[in-house]
Amino acid sequence: MCSRDPASNQLIDFKNNDAEAQKDCTTSGGTPIGVKDAIQTVGPRGPALLQDFVFLDEMSSFDTERIPERVAYAKGAGAFGYFECTHDISKFCAASVFDKIKKRTAIAMRFSVACGENGSADTVREQRGFAIKFYTEDGVWDLVGCNMPVYYVRDPSLFPSLIHAQKRNPQTHLRDPDMFWDFMTLRPETLHALLMYFSDRGTPDGYRHMHGYGAHTYRLVNPSGETFYCKFHFKTDQGIKNMDARRCSELMSYDPDYSIRDLYNAIKKGNYPSWSMFIQIMLNEEAKKCKFNPFDVTKVWPQKDYPLLPVGRLVLDRNPTNYFTEMEQLAFSPAHFIPGIEPSPDKMLQGRLFAYGDSQRYRLGINYMQIPVNCPYRVQVKNFQRDGSMCVTDNQDGAPNYFPNSFCGPKESSRALALQTCCPVAGDVYRYMSGDTEDNFSQVTDFWTYTLDNCGRKRLVRNISEHLSNASQFLQERAIKLFTMVHSDFGRLMTEALNTARISKF
Repeated sequence: MCSRDPASNQLIDFKNNDAEAQKDCTTSGGTPIGVKDAIQTVGPRGPALLQDFVFLDEMSSFDTERIPERVAYAKGAGAFGYFECTHDISKFCAASVFDKIKKRTAIAMRFSVACGENGSADTVREQRGFAIKFYTEDGVWDLVGCNMPVYYVRDPSLFPSLIHAQKRNPQTHLRDPDMFWDFMTLRPETLHALLMYFSDRGTPDGYRHMHGYGAHTYRLVNPSGETFYCKFHFKTDQGIKNMDARRCSELMSYDPDYSIRDLYNAIKKGNYPSWSMFIQIMLNEEAKKCKFNPFDVTKVWPQKDYPLLPVGRLVLDRNPTNYFTEMEQLAFSPAHFIPGIEPSPDKMLQGRLFAYGDSQRYRLGINYMQIPVNCPYRVQVKNFQRDGSMCVTDNQDGAPNYFPNSFCGPKESSRALALQTCCPVAGDVYRYMSGDTEDNFSQVTDFWTYTLDNCGRKRLVRNISEHLSNASQFLQERAIKLFTMVHSDFGRLMTEALNTARISKF
């Protein structure tokens, strides 16, 4: 048994490490069960009895043990650890998590596959989720990102369609290349993320060997009330590793849970994965004069203009004790900020502020923040919210549930008030369509020209052509037109690759 990896040996480890004697099994009410492998019947061959609570208790639990699957980022893995602040950024941000060098804050992290269902393979070509929950003394701060610095669309009204186009055809229940390429080619803003998706970073070697990005623009507030725009970056300390298509296919056949297994085993062996945290800072005056929209999540901030500033380090050193309790019920929402960190006018971020919490209330219930893995345990929650399904706390005892009041109810925080900023806005209320009003090509051209080397371009062309060749002819032609607008060489190489793919099918 010692030759097996820690994940494979989990039950052996449990048996060997359980100091207490084997315990009696019980019902959910704690009542001991004398016979576990037989239901009550009238005679050995007779019908079952409705009074058999042991059986009914078991079956009713089994029938309801699954909760709704996440619409996106359904399959994932995660662990617990800490964030350690290593550099002073107090001139930019007053958030408590950054207020002292060497200060450690407990974290939970979850990695995931964007559009695959819970039973899908870890090694499919997908965007990967990269979410962090900081348990601070000012409450929880959720930073919900991915392994790409950009996203596909800039307006949240398109988010449901983006996910639908990558999921299953509602009639055939199959992944449909026509759906995928129809949506992507009708929205040229997707090109930046699309090229990253089909590049090497679309198939990372597990979760430990990929970078993470907050992607969105946020606003930081310093102790003096000054504000700065910010992007968050997390660089893997294990080094970048990606897999080619052949290796991914091999793993799908015999280890579809490769990334989950890799993360669990590394932590179990004491090889704790870590990421270095950096920020990019943009001044308010710079944002007003920026040649591109700094709040457009389909764009990156060039590092030559906005260099990476070191902040700290994330370390994962504990696996979940139970996957369902601590990972499936782990819930993130970008709306969970702490004083010193605020949202920006980023439209996609604004949309996610509502969508994530709404999704978690559907999945886990209105009181999902009372679940231990989600609760802000370093601060006692005091508000005027009460009751609801599955309220499992003291429900704030006898404190008044209205504001203002004269009976020692929770008061407003002077610290939070001091860090609350005024953001002037002006403009006409309208539905401003952004598909063709922003530059959809310049940064994509830079990615093709400067980020990728010759080998990377060849792999990108091959990866796209293998997928695009399954789409309808008119969609292939529309895609080629867009790729040519990115770079003439890109369009030419894609045309040649698709022609070769067509010939090989006959």
